Parts: sequence; C-alpha cells; structure tokens
Amino acid sequence: MVRLAFRFATATVGVLLLAGYLAAALVVFRTLRALWALRPGTVELVVLLAAAALGSAYLSYRFGTARLLDAVDADPIPRARAPELHRRLDALVSRMDVDRPTLYVADARAPNAFAVSGAGGGALVIDRSLFRLLSPPELEGILAHELAHLETRDGLAAAMIDGLARTAVGLVTLASLPALLALSGLAGGSAWIRGRPGDRSGVFARLHRLLAGGLVAGFVLATLLARTRSRRREFAADDRAAAVTGDPLALARALRRIERATEPAWPFAPLSTHRDTDDPIERWLSTHPPTADRIRRLRERAEAESDRRGREGWTGVPVR
Repeated sequence: MVRLAFRFATATVGVLLLAGYLAAALVVFRTLRALWALRPGTVELVVLLAAAALGSAYLSYRFGTARLLDAVDADPIPRARAPELHRRLDALVSRMDVDRPTLYVADARAPNAFAVSGAGGGALVIDRSLFRLLSPPELEGILAHELAHLETRDGLAAAMIDGLARTAVGLVTLASLPALLALSGLAGGSAWIRGRPGDRSGVFARLHRLLAGGLVAGFVLATLLARTRSRRREFAADDRAAAVTGDPLALARALRRIERATEPAWPFAPLSTHRDTDDPIERWLSTHPPTADRIRRLRERAEAESDRRGREGWTGVPVR
C-alpha cells in the first residue's frame, strides 16, 4: 500500500511537471511565432538585428570607457609634470595615423597600461609604478603599443564582434527555448512518472543535454574566435610599436619587466602580460599571447633589422 501510494504521488507530480513545462513551451512557441509573423522581410530583419547589435555594442563601449576611467581613479597628467613623456607621445602621434589621446596616471593593482577610444583622441592610462619600473625608451615602447591599438580601433572592433556574436548566440538560444522547455519537462516528468525522480538517463534527458550542449558550444566557439583575433591584434600592436620606435628590444624589455614585477590583474588592459601555461584551454581562452612568444618575436625582429642594416652598410646599397 505504501509503495502504491508513493508511485501514485510521484506519477501525479510527474504529470503536473510535464503539463507545466509543456504549457510553458507552448506559450513561448506561440509568442515567438507571433513575433515572427510581424517581422519585416528577411533582408530587412537581418539588417535591423545587425544594426541593433552593433549600436548596442558601440554604446556599451563608449559608456564603458567612462566607467573604466572612473573605476581605476585615473588622473590627467599635465604636461608640466611630465614634459619628457608628453614629448615622446607627441613624437609618436606625429608618426602614426592617430589622434593624440589624453594621458592619465592611475594607481592600479598591477604595473600596466591601456588605451581607450573616445572624444578628443581617447585616453591612455599608465599605472604609476611603470615610471619607476621602466626606462624612458621602454616606456615609449609601451606608449607606441597602446597607440597602435587606438590607430586600428582594436577596442571598438572587439566590442562590435563580441556584440554580433552574442546577439547570434542569443537568437539561436531564444529560438531553441520551446524545445529546451519541452525536453526538460519530458525528461523530468517521465522520471517522476517512472518513480525515479533523480534519473536523467532517459532519451529526453539525453536530447536536452545534447541541445543545451550545442548552445554552449556555440557560445564557446564565438568566444574562442574573438580571443584568437585579440591575440593576433596584440602581435600586430607589438609589430607596429617596433616599427614606429625603431627599437623592438625596448618593448621586449618592458614586457619582461612587467611580467617579472607582478602577475597580470587587468584583464581588460591591452598590454596585459600573459602567464605562460602548458594548458591548451587557458591558451585558447586568453586574450593575450604568452609573453615569452611576444618577446621572442620582438627579438627576432631586432636581429633581422640588425642583419639588414649590416648588409646595407657593407654593400652601400639597400638589399631588397
């Protein structure tokens, strides 16, 4: 009798659970179908969604810049306080296709620097510890690296790509919501009806995990693609800084000094060093390439330039 009562209770719960989830799935499905019926043409819809995603990303990036400066409590650096720093910045700006940013100093949790776009050329924030840690040529390499990010609008491009990716994944997730709800109800309800509430080995539970896993995989893939682009842009900024300053070894020394001084603590900072790791997952998810790889590339560039200058000096004619 007790067993029969237990089975009746679990079956009742299972039926109610199944009915509730299926009802919710039906409501969501009909709502989405009604919204789909009101859609404009396919081309117009795609354009509208892309514009909304890009506009949202742009506004988030612009407002995020102001919040970021407030978060690090950055103060402008007057020219009178650091004339040599301003002189070096002026010289770099004159050699690059970029508006002059406003210089800021901040007391952060790690020696670092970052640049953000904005009105009037944007902002370039330097942690106060870098003035003690780096020599003037090394600091100039950092300035050139950050200006390279501004020159190619890397921060804005990353925000746009991230906005489009998140919108795409969100739309797919929304479209899959009725199926997720239905499968969740079928999995949970059937388990209760069988008298095994915790059992998730049924076919409906497996289908639910498969669909949910596919959505998660899509989000992870979008993240990996964005992180891969971010790492390439770090190499490109290093190359641009080396070309502008003519001293790749200065930037290499700066990266090594920063890495040795502290572990990175500013995940948003374009100059953030990356802790070397053998874990492929950490490497794939990192926004920055390993510092050792960046230093190696800069040293190879310096050696190549030295060899080229040696050949030009020996023959008297540039070697092309």
